[in-house]
Amino acid sequence: MASEEAAAAAKLERFLQWLQVNKAELRGCNIKYCDQNKGFGVFSSNDVSDGVLLVVPLDLAITPMRVLQDPLIGPECRAMFEEGEVDDRFLMILFLMLERLRNNSSWKPYLDMLPTTFGNPLWFTDDELLELKGTTLYRATELQRKRLLSLYEDKAKGLVQKLLILDGDLEIEVCFEDFLWANSVFWTRALNIPLPRIPRFAGVDGQSNETVWVEGLVPGIDFCNHNLKAVATWEVDGTGMAIGVPQSMYLLSAEKTPFQMEKEITISYGNKGNEELLYLYGFVIDNNPDEYLMVHYPVEAIQNVPFADSKMQLLEAQKAEMRCLLPKRLLAHGFFPEGATSNDNNSKGKAEKICSFSWSGQRRMPSYINKLVFPEEFLTALRTIAMQEDELFKVTSFLEELVGSEGVRQPTDTEVKTAVWEACGDSGALQLLFDLLQTK
Repeated sequence: MASEEAAAAAKLERFLQWLQVNKAELRGCNIKYCDQNKGFGVFSSNDVSDGVLLVVPLDLAITPMRVLQDPLIGPECRAMFEEGEVDDRFLMILFLMLERLRNNSSWKPYLDMLPTTFGNPLWFTDDELLELKGTTLYRATELQRKRLLSLYEDKAKGLVQKLLILDGDLEIEVCFEDFLWANSVFWTRALNIPLPRIPRFAGVDGQSNETVWVEGLVPGIDFCNHNLKAVATWEVDGTGMAIGVPQSMYLLSAEKTPFQMEKEITISYGNKGNEELLYLYGFVIDNNPDEYLMVHYPVEAIQNVPFADSKMQLLEAQKAEMRCLLPKRLLAHGFFPEGATSNDNNSKGKAEKICSFSWSGQRRMPSYINKLVFPEEFLTALRTIAMQEDELFKVTSFLEELVGSEGVRQPTDTEVKTAVWEACGDSGALQLLFDLLQTK
């Protein structure tokens, strides 16, 4: 532990000197090592009357414009960018990857401060990833890994090797983890900043008065960790009228009273649920008020249920939704929102809309139909998937009775929904919903 802290202190000293050389100003804060999980953070040091804690010239930001203007990587990247082969984000990921590998990078003091591994699912071992199986996060991680590996093999690897040779670094080996690292650095640290636009097909020296918001890394400010109750925000001073440093980004206190000494300066990464926080940043928050629950039935799983082809046709005909996203707080009272009552009359209109006619007259819309927190389009999908053979036969019979066995016309989505409801009710759908939530 002592050696870890000593190494962190040495990195920090080099980084602080680098910030000073590049005209960044720590006016009311220090950057300190927190722990192995959080890495470095920003902490208050002394009271500042104007609330400005940290100032970083935008010349120091890593942006797509900087990549296109780079003397080494710029010409190659500009050609690909103008052809539409790569986007802004890929340019920055490529730049980070290259600068980390170069022996004489001017960015080394900053890059050495960044984490070497990350806690997001892209860095999970196979066994760790299996813990997510059955969740949307598992599928998203699988797809993202495949996409990144393809992007690395098809574009990034060869280009970085070529640029390293041009730079005289002949013996450096490039591997996928370098690309994965650069991708994670970008997604965990990029901020939106306003800069002059570079015309897509113009030379990068062309002048433009137009401002565009771009994603970029701002060394120093990007060491602020996340908190639901942020104590600072970042602002941009284009003219120098606000803080005396034109074309700069600065960290501004959001507190009405002076900071306590050594209090951590946090910013907000946005109102994100724990799945999104884990996927992007590699951490979750206990009792997260912005937690969302994604409930979905995987399309590929339908192939394993009886009469899959017929059910897929019915799902398409009803415009059914295979997933729903709900604020988790809605589920605090089970399937019903807080304050729902059994004599709520709002369900009448919905019942009339969905069930405008009935073959048997026996299936009545239940009193809860307009009170479930789960959307009707999602329940429609679950009713269809859970259908038994005799119920599927009933649906077919109902629809033939309606449009004729010759199929004179196609039934409407409302008519198909009504037939499915009449045949099945909600028993199978609610059981399937319960099973999905148990799996979740």
